[in-house]
Amino acid sequence: MRIEQFTVVVDDYDTAIGFFTSALGFDLVEDSPSLTNDGRPKRWVVVRPPGAQTGILLARADGEHQAAVLGNQVAGRVGFFLRVDDFDAALERMTAAGVQFLTAPRTESYGRVAVFLDIAGNRWDLLGPAVSPGTANPHVAAV
Repeated sequence: MRIEQFTVVVDDYDTAIGFFTSALGFDLVEDSPSLTNDGRPKRWVVVRPPGAQTGILLARADGEHQAAVLGNQVAGRVGFFLRVDDFDAALERMTAAGVQFLTAPRTESYGRVAVFLDIAGNRWDLLGPAVSPGTANPHVAAV
């Protein structure tokens, strides 16, 4: 058993594709024309991190009810977690791409973390390995 994909409601397909592929480095694995349940055109857009099996279905908001959840799909909590091997490189790439970080990087028992917003305004944790003892952490000021 595995989770194949989950949905993130977005305002615009192309803007969301650009964010996930350029800013986060995800792969675009599908972008196909489709139809809503009542026959209107839409797109089936799936992105995922390189090498991952679980994809994110980018679903354009359809109507006021769906548009109302933009940026609040998990009630204002961090609801998505992006684990990277090289935290500093990911942070630098994402910052250069204009990703909005809500917190400065910090070290927790489970590793390094910083909270950022996706293109729809949802909160994500960027997670990386803990800094090894004796390794300088450029994001922590010396005391």
